[in-house]
Amino acid sequence: MLRNREFRQFAMLFFFIAATAVTLGFVIDITAGILLLIAAAAFGIAFFAFTNARYKKIAQISHQIDLVLHNADHLYIVDSDEGELSILHSEITKMTQRIREQNDALKKEKEHLADSLADIAHQLRTPLTSANLILSLLANMPEATQQKAFVREAEELFVQMDWLLTTLLKLSRLDAGIVVFQRTSVEVSALIEASLRPFLISMELHHIQLQLDVPKGIIIQGDASWLSEAMQNIFKNCMESVGENGELEIVCRSTPLFTELTIHDNGPGFEKEDLARLFERFSRGQKTSTVGYGIGLALCKMIITRQNGTITAKNHSQGGAIFTIRFSK
Repeated sequence: MLRNREFRQFAMLFFFIAATAVTLGFVIDITAGILLLIAAAAFGIAFFAFTNARYKKIAQISHQIDLVLHNADHLYIVDSDEGELSILHSEITKMTQRIREQNDALKKEKEHLADSLADIAHQLRTPLTSANLILSLLANMPEATQQKAFVREAEELFVQMDWLLTTLLKLSRLDAGIVVFQRTSVEVSALIEASLRPFLISMELHHIQLQLDVPKGIIIQGDASWLSEAMQNIFKNCMESVGENGELEIVCRSTPLFTELTIHDNGPGFEKEDLARLFERFSRGQKTSTVGYGIGLALCKMIITRQNGTITAKNHSQGGAIFTIRFSK
């Protein structure tokens, strides 16, 4: 407190005025001088005590700010009465708490980014290692037939890596908030038809039966291109699940409250332990034979939920897996 230049100037001025007044009081009358001396001392003590209390509160506020600046885990908050200093203290407390929350959020984002980068590196390492091995074998393989087989396998690996990088880029764009969904009227039947088109040849080659119950004229609001991306990820998951001679059923129904779309396959379904983490990134399930990278369904859920929809998945009572998508009206 005494380090404050303004306080020292005020103390010197008060001492000068009090000394002058007491001296004049003793000159006039000794009783008046004693009363003035007592009054000056009482006023000085009261002012010093009041100012000291205010400085202690200011020191507490300063300590709070210092805790935040040094990322301390403990944030000291005191109860205070009404007053200008208390209002200031309350506002600074709110500010420090907000900064602390933002710092915590940034830490979590950094940890999430580090984990994501580690997962991405791990996912890319497997196909890259396989591709390098194939290229090494090709260099020492004279037979043309075997060379063609290895070249096709290498091409498939590069296609997988291209899909992986493209999907990861879409996820990062959605995370960063760069994507702006265009809200338009989308006919569900046209959306399903466009989403299925890239898979028709593969479904024919693998003898996958398709059953459609999607009436025309059912309209939802959303971004057609991104919704098609979500549907394709579901269809891709279902086709990988059913394998040869599988069945895929797509049903759409409209109610006064929502439009519901269900995709049911006759594959083996999901493991019970996998259901809770089905839409998490890089979650591939307990089965060692699981195909894919565990990001398609995560992208699918992000696209649908950000367009006011919901998606769930479970095992169907008659076998296989069923995805249920709902869009509120």
